Amino acid sequence: MEPNENLLEQTLNASLTGGEEDLLDGQIVQLVSFQLEDVEYGIEILSVHEILRIPAITRLPNTPHFIKGVLNLRGNVIPVVDVRERFGFPKAVLTDQSPVIVIESEDKLIGLLVDNVSQVLRIRENNIDPPSVLIEGVSEEYIKGVGRLKERLIIILNMQNILFADAETKDRKDKAYIKA
Repeated sequence: MEPNENLLEQTLNASLTGGEEDLLDGQIVQLVSFQLEDVEYGIEILSVHEILRIPAITRLPNTPHFIKGVLNLRGNVIPVVDVRERFGFPKAVLTDQSPVIVIESEDKLIGLLVDNVSQVLRIRENNIDPPSVLIEGVSEEYIKGVGRLKERLIIILNMQNILFADAETKDRKDKAYIKA
């Protein structure tokens, strides 16, 4: 092995969260992690557009309870989802420091209101398990997998369903009702 390759490998190993040298043996998934209650969640970093401190949110009438309203992000009006309420957790007190993670899902920007944003994590794909029926509090439709990083478990979210799952279910029910 050439000296430069060894230095590069050492630098990569040192920069990977968790410090596991064997992280280089598999594909790496990068996640932005955040907290709700005492549980750590992750969103694939490629979905994250930016992270904001809570901006002015305009409430809209006749929207689901978990949609806090919309915000103006440099001329783009985007919906803001309170992830706590979406998952059925009790409401939290919002402060001017409450973060909104702006993600891109199905070519749309969506703001996710969370308790706090923790860090960017790197996890090997083979350390990510499929969702399990043992996970309580969040339906499997929202979970892509569970990442293991040393002693930590990170619930990796399926962002396509966080805003759209109920609407699609309701559409199917409405169409079935109309056909009947």
